[in-house]
Amino acid sequence: MEIKDLSPQSLWQHFAQLNAVPRASKKEERVIAFMMDFGKSLGLDTKKDAIGNVVIKKPATPGMENRQTVILQSHLDMVHQKNNDTVFDFDTQGIEMFVEDDWVKARGTTLGADNGIGVAAIMSVLSAKDIAHPAIEAMFTIDEETGMTGAKQLDPVNFSGTILLNLDTEEEDELTIGCAGGIDTNTKGTYKEVPAGKDTTAFLISLKGLLGGHSGMEIHKGRANANKLMNRLLYKALASFDVQLASLDGGSLRNAIPRESQAVVTIPAKDQDAFLRFISDFTTTVKEEYQTIEPALVLECKATTAPALVMDPAYLPGLLRAIYAAPNGVFRMSPDIAGLVEASTNLARVQVKEGVVITQSLQRSSVESTKEDVATAVSAAFENIGNEVQQGGDYPGWKPNADSAVLRLLLALYKDHFTHTPNVGACHAGLECGILGAHLGNPDMISFGPTIRGAHSPDERVQISSVGRFYDYLLHILREIPAK
Repeated sequence: MEIKDLSPQSLWQHFAQLNAVPRASKKEERVIAFMMDFGKSLGLDTKKDAIGNVVIKKPATPGMENRQTVILQSHLDMVHQKNNDTVFDFDTQGIEMFVEDDWVKARGTTLGADNGIGVAAIMSVLSAKDIAHPAIEAMFTIDEETGMTGAKQLDPVNFSGTILLNLDTEEEDELTIGCAGGIDTNTKGTYKEVPAGKDTTAFLISLKGLLGGHSGMEIHKGRANANKLMNRLLYKALASFDVQLASLDGGSLRNAIPRESQAVVTIPAKDQDAFLRFISDFTTTVKEEYQTIEPALVLECKATTAPALVMDPAYLPGLLRAIYAAPNGVFRMSPDIAGLVEASTNLARVQVKEGVVITQSLQRSSVESTKEDVATAVSAAFENIGNEVQQGGDYPGWKPNADSAVLRLLLALYKDHFTHTPNVGACHAGLECGILGAHLGNPDMISFGPTIRGAHSPDERVQISSVGRFYDYLLHILREIPAK
């Protein structure tokens, strides 16, 4: 079945059109132009603010003029990530989608359902001629995935709505009324390069096949972090062999659990058989540890071209200790909301190349003080070896409001579309609502969406049946928005 033949057709057609447009974070020029053209083609009031957010306004349908104005909000950018063996150019190609059972997936890349399904749903509302709704202010923000720049620099003059529906939640049985804030902690160090030792053998060590995933929504699932696992291997190897490190490259995006890592090392030629046995034993150990959660884990060690230069052996032990010491994963569970991760950190990127070592990590917390605490813990690990630490991209969390009028409305309507009771609570992902609320005078806000799995990874997929239910639910909500 083709994507365009799925139901609701309007939504899936808009999603297919959107996914034909490259839209990486900080490279949204083409998708901004796409949305501007879309709004103008409908004859609707369409604007772009100074930072690049697009606003499209649609008047209320007859008889709905006295209802509260609703802001429908989703972000335009998507995480661009692919498998190492996938040949794909995100700058020029549209996402290649296919249907498998009840899921839409992409071929070796992220799908862009986060947050493209939300964008497509809003486009369907804007283009529809046969649905009842109050006045709509559609807000399409940019750069949500790498800093929430669009939300931070939103021009509030374009909005008057008193209700904001954020369509960026990834479980159809959840109504989200709060989220974590975040901060980036990036480090940089320099080291001397020295000639590789004589009579050595070079190996390329490759770790791949990990699940990865969203560093907020899936950080509690115990998935392996490729950067931490590769560091563990190198640290253990250094205890038994004269290992020299030529390069290291692991992870990609700040908000994705790293799935892959590669290192080029040298060891004395006389030790190569023992080293390969060590790699085999290490592989057996980690496969046993992760056999339930990381069944596709692959660790390969192959001879490669000998490097001319390697890291100064005096620097390597300290670097490996720093990466080992840096916390990763869940830092603290919420004492107030059962099952909610309060604070976490994800070591997203480690690169050693040509005399420079960098790390990138993202800390999240629903409590500002523990966000600061975990960010300090990460900083301290690298400050101990003299690396420079820079923190930025700080954004606030969204404080839950259990007495929300829009929450009561959505709860009352939920039973008409689903056979179960929704879970109401906060999530550990970073949503834009906390930032937007401060700009807009704190409208009544809630977030919901269809079921999406594997966001921020090439395993990303969206459940077709849940999209239909989600869209029907959205239309029902719009019909029942209360009077001003």
